[in-house]
Amino acid sequence: MHTNRLANEKSPYLLQHAHNPVDWHAWGTEAFEKARAESKPIFLSIGYSTCHWCHVMERESFESEKIAELLNLHYVPIKVDREERPDVDRIYMTFVQATTGGGGWPMSVWLTPELEPFFGGTYFPPENRYGHPGFASILGQIAQAWQNDRPQILASARDVVRQLQEHVTVEPSASGILTVDRAVLDSGFNVFRRTFDPQLGGFGGAPKFPRPAVYRFLLRYHARTKNSEALEMVLLTLREMAKGGMYDQLGGGFHRYSVDERWFVPHFEKMLYDQAQLAVAYLEAFQITGDSTYADTARGIFDYVLRDMTSPEGGFYSAEDADSVIVPEEPDLKGEGAFYIWTADEIRALVPEPASSWFCYRYGVADGGNVASDPHGEFTGKNILYQSMTLEETAQQFDKPLEEIGAGIAEAARILLRARGERVRPQLDDKILAGWNGLMISAFALGGAVLNDARYAEAARRAAEFLATQMYSAETGYLMRRYRLGEAAIPGFLDDYAMAAQGLLDLYEAQFDLRHLQLAIRLTEKQRDLFEDRTHGGFFSTDARDSSLVMMVKEDYDGAEPSGNSVAAVNLLRLARITGRTEFQQSAERLLAAFGPRLIAAPVALPQMLATCEFFLGEPREIVLVGEKGAPDTDSLARTVHQHFDPGKVLMLVDSAETRAFLAAGNPAIESMTSLDGRAAAYVCRNYACKLPVAEVGALAELIQ
Repeated sequence: MHTNRLANEKSPYLLQHAHNPVDWHAWGTEAFEKARAESKPIFLSIGYSTCHWCHVMERESFESEKIAELLNLHYVPIKVDREERPDVDRIYMTFVQATTGGGGWPMSVWLTPELEPFFGGTYFPPENRYGHPGFASILGQIAQAWQNDRPQILASARDVVRQLQEHVTVEPSASGILTVDRAVLDSGFNVFRRTFDPQLGGFGGAPKFPRPAVYRFLLRYHARTKNSEALEMVLLTLREMAKGGMYDQLGGGFHRYSVDERWFVPHFEKMLYDQAQLAVAYLEAFQITGDSTYADTARGIFDYVLRDMTSPEGGFYSAEDADSVIVPEEPDLKGEGAFYIWTADEIRALVPEPASSWFCYRYGVADGGNVASDPHGEFTGKNILYQSMTLEETAQQFDKPLEEIGAGIAEAARILLRARGERVRPQLDDKILAGWNGLMISAFALGGAVLNDARYAEAARRAAEFLATQMYSAETGYLMRRYRLGEAAIPGFLDDYAMAAQGLLDLYEAQFDLRHLQLAIRLTEKQRDLFEDRTHGGFFSTDARDSSLVMMVKEDYDGAEPSGNSVAAVNLLRLARITGRTEFQQSAERLLAAFGPRLIAAPVALPQMLATCEFFLGEPREIVLVGEKGAPDTDSLARTVHQHFDPGKVLMLVDSAETRAFLAAGNPAIESMTSLDGRAAAYVCRNYACKLPVAEVGALAELIQ
């Protein structure tokens, strides 16, 4: 068995390639110096551990002795885990998208020894196939071109980097005036309205991806405008996703995306950032509508993360693979979604009648399998569970009481979940990422508060404690991006600081531990020191002192994950309200001015920033509670606040002389706020004017509404 340098890494993705015959290097000085010393181009391969086509390219090409010989002879091969180094991924994805019109993973890029890209693509088959040129052929052609046309390649690569840097540069309009107004928000709404699928939810056609940043904006647009269409677009999408195979009907949690337009056949990997953002979307839908089905879906997500994605120390793991072992006797034979799918006979063998028939009817199970379109033959005779019928329709079909049907199907689901637990689980990517943990802390904090569930509140608290003690240095102020096997490593990026700070702010508003607010402030201060462009506004994704990066990028695309700039902007605005610090407000305004031209030209690309603009342009609202933390009267007032969807507010608690002094430093009016006749009181302030305090939950609800 071969062993290369990746055996010394901690990334699960890099370790997957540690025994390839390819002489892989990790991204770093050793590889760069080797390329320069030997005048060889670099072959850069970027992927992640749960990526299906990354596994395919490894089996076909990187485990091939013939292809490894070509790579080792003519190139310096480098492997990068995009989840550990999103900065590297972002730069070269920009190149691949600009030169090929598409992108994805695995990403394959050829670089000069100075790290400038000159050729790239995504997946390549080993030989000519699927209309793609063969990888071996490409390796040979590029090696020959490097020998014969090196000066032209070097000049072209330098020119490409210059053009890309110009393309990604973000600056305010020539006037320098902040151009964001409510017309931009209307424009964003209309773009999403035009692409909405009114039958099945979602935006655009197949494949359909969840994009929680869009839901976040539309719910805030609805809150301000009372536009029912904005709300219904989100609610229909959330309902249809939860009914489909994209939602794990037995174990909870969402798969990455649906290959069809009806959310039925998923790509089966599960990502932490999806669970975090979708849980928040379902909680906000529950706050707005009071419909418990949205709360139930959020609980399903949380219970999945607690059961399968939480480390003993309290941090949250990154992902579970799409591929899994089909039969235990052949551990190397894996199939897409094998862990999750069932034959009808398997269900009948485990679940006694009549519950098995009820279950199969409700979840669309067919004797011959229920997947009609199966180009790779992975679902032959198998069933993907989805909500084909409602409980009411099932009760009507079998002429049984609804309660009996519900109890029988719930017991069947418990039996099948236990049986599924005996199968070989998909591979777990057990690295803990600061940014993604920040998103999950936000979700659990809100879940604990909105659902009044102590388990979820404790999960948020433990994860924040883990982040603060294992991934953050109080001495230096630095946050690390990745933790695995006892080691925190890789200096954090903008996303890590912004998302961790957001998680801590949300946790403070849910649990009122002043330490969480103070750490959010310190992270935001460090973020400004490391990444802010004080001249033109906005934040670079990485520290400008990293000389290995050929260009600096201010990321703004709110895709599967929100951009660091979008999250940072709303953090700054919230902190400005809480602390009264003008530098936070000014930083946010410079950021919005810098991205203003992009918001106007392409609002569809920045929905999270549109949501931030709703906060920025909205009526300032502060709610201050005065009372003993954890006391029943204080908790009742806090629960009343959390029952309402009020995205424009900031929430604070005065429960001691220390918190009063800290909060009053930014909001002097807090100095005189007191409880009412020994009872906890709530002060609701709008446009910097406060209503008379109230102690009754009904009166508080009226003020919030």
